Amino acid sequence: MLKIFPKDFLWGSATSAYQVEGGIENCDWSKNFSAGRACNHYHRYEEDFDLLKKLNQNAFRLSIEWSRIEPVEGKFNQEEVEHYRKVLLALKERRIKSFVFLWHWTTPLWLAEKGGWANPKVVDYFVRYAELIAKELGRFVDFWGTLNEPTVPFIPGYLYFGYIKGSWPPQRKNVFLAFKCYRNFIKAHKKVYQTIHNLDDNAKVGIALDSSYIEPLYKISPLDQALVLVWRYFHNYLFFDLTKKYQDYLGINYYFHDRLTFPFLLRNENKLVSDLGWEIYPEGIYYVLKGLEKYKKPIYITENGVADAKDKLRKDFIKDHLYWVHRAIQEGVDVRGYLHWSLMDNYEWGKNEGFGPRFGLVEIDYRTLNRNPRPSAFYYAGICKRNALVG
Repeated sequence: MLKIFPKDFLWGSATSAYQVEGGIENCDWSKNFSAGRACNHYHRYEEDFDLLKKLNQNAFRLSIEWSRIEPVEGKFNQEEVEHYRKVLLALKERRIKSFVFLWHWTTPLWLAEKGGWANPKVVDYFVRYAELIAKELGRFVDFWGTLNEPTVPFIPGYLYFGYIKGSWPPQRKNVFLAFKCYRNFIKAHKKVYQTIHNLDDNAKVGIALDSSYIEPLYKISPLDQALVLVWRYFHNYLFFDLTKKYQDYLGINYYFHDRLTFPFLLRNENKLVSDLGWEIYPEGIYYVLKGLEKYKKPIYITENGVADAKDKLRKDFIKDHLYWVHRAIQEGVDVRGYLHWSLMDNYEWGKNEGFGPRFGLVEIDYRTLNRNPRPSAFYYAGICKRNALVG
């Protein structure tokens, strides 16, 4: 049966600068977690955008690397601004809508040395950088994203691994600093939202929030039910609740399903897992989308993908997740786009991952940097072309 998606639905894929561009050596991650030349997307973006067109995609998510734009505090590199102008023009020439994120986990070294996101001045620094980008590049941007996954410190993510576990930059175990960062994320998003709208009333500004489907292991257990309500709120809703007047759309990244039992134990069935051992649970995206319906905002799925080097899982992963996305749309949820993670294989965050996991629709030979679309990429291309899912 043909499942048709709404007219003008956006079909695309996503990346982030540090994970694909290569040559970024002036940010906090490059100090101990160098991605080296990565996929060399910085120099090969035209080739990669031609692949987007070949694969019938009409939307693309990217990030601007702050450390390229402002390598030294207060000194902006106009050549790098021009580079991103060319990148965005290349998308426009191919009639591909852009989702441009201003921060995707990397921080300029000069700012990292000043305390990074825990420094109260970071809000002003971020606004200054965002205002420059909006003035210079705003007319080429279709959707703005301020922050990627500003998750609370005790939920696995940037703050948890950076400030609680201490395995990611800044590699500091300090709960107090983690919560300072979260507070600054909220302030920064609000101020950048206002700054961009002061320049363009019609701008569309949002974030990408990691959203998981969380349910009680024992549905008859009041303790499990209470735990899930609290965990779900802090994970999926808190940031949106604190910034809902400053969101033109809701961006969600969906990867995880968690069955919880009190006091805090994770017990998933893991019947089907990715190369990283992450449970694949397509139905969960439906419940996440239904939970966000209350905000009455357009929703874009800004990330959804699977580590699958042999490309054995990705076709069904895409088909099954889109089945549940379509069901949510049929029930009135205002979902307007789907961006698969990722267009190409890339650097995965952390020393233990690096270039091992393969998330790409397009396979990268890291020796030659040749691009080779996987069979699942052509399957997804058919969906994009038809604006419909078969089956």
